[in-house]
Amino acid sequence: MHNPNYRKYAAGSVVSNTGTWMQRVAQDWLVLQLTGSGSALGITTGLQFLPVLLLSPYAGVIADRFPKRRLLQLTQLTMAAASLVLGTITVLGVVQVWHVYVLAFVFGIGSAFDAPARQSFVSEMVDQDDLTNAVGLNSAAFNVARIMGPGLAGLMIGALGSGADATGWVILINAVSYAAVITQLQRMDVSLLHSPKPVARTPGMLLDGVRYVRSQPKMLMVLVLVFFAGTFGMNFQITSALMATQVYGKGAGEFGLLGSFMAIGSLAGALMAARRSRIRVRLLVLAALGFGSAEIAAALMPTYVAFAVMCPLIGFCTITLLNSANATMQLESDPAYRGRVMALYMTIVMGGTPIGSPVIGWVGETFGARWTLILGGVLVIVGAGLASSVLARSNARAAEEKDLHPAF
Repeated sequence: MHNPNYRKYAAGSVVSNTGTWMQRVAQDWLVLQLTGSGSALGITTGLQFLPVLLLSPYAGVIADRFPKRRLLQLTQLTMAAASLVLGTITVLGVVQVWHVYVLAFVFGIGSAFDAPARQSFVSEMVDQDDLTNAVGLNSAAFNVARIMGPGLAGLMIGALGSGADATGWVILINAVSYAAVITQLQRMDVSLLHSPKPVARTPGMLLDGVRYVRSQPKMLMVLVLVFFAGTFGMNFQITSALMATQVYGKGAGEFGLLGSFMAIGSLAGALMAARRSRIRVRLLVLAALGFGSAEIAAALMPTYVAFAVMCPLIGFCTITLLNSANATMQLESDPAYRGRVMALYMTIVMGGTPIGSPVIGWVGETFGARWTLILGGVLVIVGAGLASSVLARSNARAAEEKDLHPAF
C-alpha cells in the first residue's frame, strides 16, 4: 500500500467490486423471479462466462499489444453499459428472461477482455518483490466487497418488496460503481508504472503463448487444478441459490447473506496469502483437497445455520487455491508473455463455467440441490489428483531428458 498507484487502484476496485457482487445476487434473484428454474439460472451464468471461454486467449494478445490502463477503462465502460441497460428495463417492468441472457453475454464480453489486462496490470503497478503481496491484497479488497455486496443486495431487494423490479435498482447501483475504477485509473501517475514495451503484432502470437505455457510443468499443473475448481466447484451463484430456496426455504435476504458468510473466509484466506513470500506446490494441492471436502460437507448440513457456518471454510479454501494459482502463474511467466499467460489462466478458471454451470443447474433440478455441491466437491478432489499426476509426469520427463542430454 506504499505504492500510490496501487492505493488508487485498490480504492476504486473495492467500490466497483461491491457493486458487481450486488448485481450478481440481484441478477440471480431476477432470473428466479422470472422463471423459478435452476436450469435458467445455470444458462444465465453460462452465457455470462461463455465469452471468457471464447475470447480470453485473444484478449491476452490484446493485453500484450496495448496499454493496459486504457484497455481497462474501455472494458469497465462496456460492463457499465450492460448493467445500465439491464437495470433500466428491469425497473421499467419490461424485462424478460431472454433480455437477461443477452445482456449477461454482453457483460461477459467486457469481462473477457478485462480479466487478462487486470491480472497482468498488477505486475506493472508494483515491484516483483511485492507481487505476491499485491495479489493477496487484491483478493482481500475483492472479498471485502464480497462481504458487503451480497448482504446489501439481499437486504435492499427485500426492503423493496423482493420482486423483479427491486433487483433493477440494485443493478443500476452497479452501473454507477464502475465510475470509481475508471476515475482512479485516470488519476494514476504513469511515470511510476513498470509497463513493458507493447509486443508488436506477429503471426501466431496466440499459439506461441500456448506453446510457452505447455513448456512450464508447474503452470500446467496449476491449470489442471483451476479447471476442475472453476468448472465444477465454483458455481456458488447456482449452488447457494438452490440450497437457500429449495433446501432451506429461505428468501433473498438469507440468500445474499450466504455470499457474505463465504466472503468472510475468503477475506481471511486473502490476508494470509498476502503474508506469503513464496508459493509451494503442496499448498496448491492441499487447498484444492480442502475445497472439495468442504463442499461435500456443506451439502450434508441439515439446517440453514449449519450450512452458513460451512460457507467461510469453503471461501477460505477457494481463495487460498485461487490466490496461490494466480501468483504462481505471474511469478513463473516471462513479462513479454504475461498477458497471454494470464488470459489462458482466466480462460481455464472462468471459461469452464459455461460447461459446468448448466450441468450443475441440471443436476440440482433433477437430483436436488445437495447433489450440486457433492458432485462439485468430488470432481475438485479428482482434479487435485490429476494435477499432481501431471506435475509428476512432467518432472519425470524433464529428468529423463536431462539424463539423455547432460550439459557439459
